[in-house]
Amino acid sequence: MTAPKLERYDSCGVTLLGDTSRPGGVTFAFAERGGGVSQGEYASLNIGKSSEMAQPEIRENVRRLLAAVGAEDLERKLIRPRQIHTADVVSVRGSSPRELSVARVRASAGADIVVCTATDVPVLLCSADCVILVLVCEGGFAVAHSGWPGTMERVAEVALRELCAHTGVDPSEVLCYLGPHIMVDDFEVSEELADRFVEAFGPLAAPTYRHVSLEYCIRKTLVEAGASEDNITSAGVSTASNTDRFFSYRAEGGVCGRLGTIAVRRS
Repeated sequence: MTAPKLERYDSCGVTLLGDTSRPGGVTFAFAERGGGVSQGEYASLNIGKSSEMAQPEIRENVRRLLAAVGAEDLERKLIRPRQIHTADVVSVRGSSPRELSVARVRASAGADIVVCTATDVPVLLCSADCVILVLVCEGGFAVAHSGWPGTMERVAEVALRELCAHTGVDPSEVLCYLGPHIMVDDFEVSEELADRFVEAFGPLAAPTYRHVSLEYCIRKTLVEAGASEDNITSAGVSTASNTDRFFSYRAEGGVCGRLGTIAVRRS
């Protein structure tokens, strides 16, 4: 596979960041906030499932996101975990009704990593400042949610290890994509939390006083777990500084929608 890259493009009225070369036969995209039907503070492609949000709007937004990556026909197979800031994993090895039912039960219990070696099974995670990682190799992909708790738990390493265990691929051959997230200049934390990151990841984890770089920590985690630095790329844009394009929990005072990240390996 060629070196990873992220391109910004429009599809079905939705703006996406993705690798249009479809590495490993995987189509994936980090969606921006435009192109949906949600209103007000949640405008417009909000895929969050909180009870205060109109569920018909969420379903339509998810349908639009699936259509944008050519997977509208696979909506009934969608796997969407309840994200709880852990390093727990859902594995999807097949697309039979029984296998999908088992995966959905596990996902509903709570998990922040989905490893998928099945074909024609879309996986959806959401975020609003946290890092969403997409890991791709021959034979499968993983999608992982890494906020600051997950970064401390080294979610990236768990996702990489599990994907390689499922596919037999060496970690150095996996392509790693980091989606839009709150970047270091916008991510001011307590002194105590910054110190914890420095202790765990070294001084570059907090290069300026009380500002933590989740991207640096995740990159370091991936490399230490065997990924090639050349195979890691990032959207390189901060959600908190670009609320015209992205939802940001921090910048919008905790009242905002959720961005969608979608991935599917087509047969």
